[in-house]
Amino acid sequence: MQHLLTHITKYHPLSATAQSALQDCFEKIVLSKNDCLLKEGQICRHLYFLEHGALRGFYNLDGKEITHWFGFENDFVTSFYSFTTHKPAVENIQLLEGSILWAISKDTVADLFNQYHEIERLVRIAYEKYYIRLEERFVNAQFKTAKERYENLLLQTPHIVERVPLGCIASYLGISQETLSRIRSQF
Repeated sequence: MQHLLTHITKYHPLSATAQSALQDCFEKIVLSKNDCLLKEGQICRHLYFLEHGALRGFYNLDGKEITHWFGFENDFVTSFYSFTTHKPAVENIQLLEGSILWAISKDTVADLFNQYHEIERLVRIAYEKYYIRLEERFVNAQFKTAKERYENLLLQTPHIVERVPLGCIASYLGISQETLSRIRSQF
């Protein structure tokens, strides 16, 4: 829990009372590799902080899994669409490694917003970071070649090739595993 609080205060400083309130609201979750944190059709009622491990968000499309994001240590993760709208998720969230997460419910977050405006600001900053990553992903997919997307991935998350199956990386980049293998051979 201390790791979470230390990380959170890098986004925005919190008073001792706000930190104490937050500490009482998170639940520790330990999951194994390949466990699902969320399956499509379920309503996502929690925001998670990934203390240790790796996971991915993916869609099922015509029998194929299309990976659209990864989460690693110190990331806040959730199905933002479902979490925000209270509608069933259209994505799945699966653990790629055994992981330790801290969960907080949507209702608890709303209560904390009403009591501590500094927590509301903190979550807004986390949402902004999420949006920036989403926009970067869109720009990469629309305007960069497969090789440029792979180079960018290695620059931003160099550990990814050691921790994520190549099939998931290829799917994330929007290319086949064969194309990924050809690109990787150039490095």
